[in-house]
Amino acid sequence: MRDFLIRVFYFYYNGFRSMTVGRKLWMIILVKLFFMFVILKIFFFPDLLKKNFSTDRERSDYVIESLTQIK
Repeated sequence: MRDFLIRVFYFYYNGFRSMTVGRKLWMIILVKLFFMFVILKIFFFPDLLKKNFSTDRERSDYVIESLTQIK
């Protein structure tokens, strides 16, 4: 199993090392992921539980109530 994982690692390592255009594409992908997970979270997804409740107990009670509430 260990030998298989080492072969898989070197397969990808050698493949990425010999890339020319692929490096630029991976940089674009990483920048987009950074933008999606960091920038958008800061501006569009505020921490409503921390803003609306002051203690962890109140937050946990709200979450449990929301999950177990029958609609």
